[in-house]
Amino acid sequence: MDLFQQISAALPQLSLLAEEPLSKHCSFRVGGPAEVFAQPASVQELSALLRLCQTLGVRPVLLGAGTNVVCPDEGLRGVVICTKENLSGLRQISETEIEAECGVTLARLAGFARDLGLTGLEFAHGIPGTVGGGMVMNAGAYGGEMRQVAEAATALLPDGSVRDFIGPEQQLSYRHSAFMDLGCVVLRAIFRLQPGDKEQISETMRELNARRRASQPLEYPSAGSFFKRPTGYFAGKLIQDAGLKGFCVGGAQVSEKHAGFVINTGNATAADIRALMAEVQRRVRESAGVELQPEVRFL
Repeated sequence: MDLFQQISAALPQLSLLAEEPLSKHCSFRVGGPAEVFAQPASVQELSALLRLCQTLGVRPVLLGAGTNVVCPDEGLRGVVICTKENLSGLRQISETEIEAECGVTLARLAGFARDLGLTGLEFAHGIPGTVGGGMVMNAGAYGGEMRQVAEAATALLPDGSVRDFIGPEQQLSYRHSAFMDLGCVVLRAIFRLQPGDKEQISETMRELNARRRASQPLEYPSAGSFFKRPTGYFAGKLIQDAGLKGFCVGGAQVSEKHAGFVINTGNATAADIRALMAEVQRRVRESAGVELQPEVRFL
């Protein structure tokens, strides 16, 4: 009995796909098939699947919206768990607090807060990810980030136990968190916001989205800002100063619109993206003496 059959027999209600192309589930549009692609519909299904994976000696890969990852061309053996669209509970729990499950998109979370007249999540409206991924990476943009509003989170640890992380226990810092260090699955998070004017919140969102459209290559598949911001520098400027705007490896290209973005011009592979990254790192190291580190994750 193969892995797909084992999981299907043990958890018959679970939505499973065999040999599912990962290119369909990541914003870069690259990646081969996942041996087993699971889409749990509830926290209970997710917990049961993780326990089963532990019993089978399989270490699963967690995928949210797939907006900050590069999936390998050869695909992934084992289990890929996708939380987007299913684990999507969202509710107001006090005058200024919202609780969201890990599959809620950041755009939906920000819109929900706006409709309640709560400010603090405007920055997240244009980030194409989920609450789970946003918490693990401490997602941010335009001066805002999750740590400014994330009050607490509930996470599933690799041993199957569930733990609440309150305030500083989340260890949210630049593109980093305790969840990343511990290999946790963030199940849900609570955000504390401030009362605000709905129209002003909407206007701020419109302004930020206009800035994104004007400065970012949103018409191409990408994973947003490709490199972390080096201390004292901006990655995009370092790359531009190294003469790398428009630089290509196969179908992967340093965007001519924003040098901090790597885009898929139509037929890129994960190997193209990795090779382009290495060359950009080498050239920036030689020209500026700065070691660029990827913000995206290579699965």
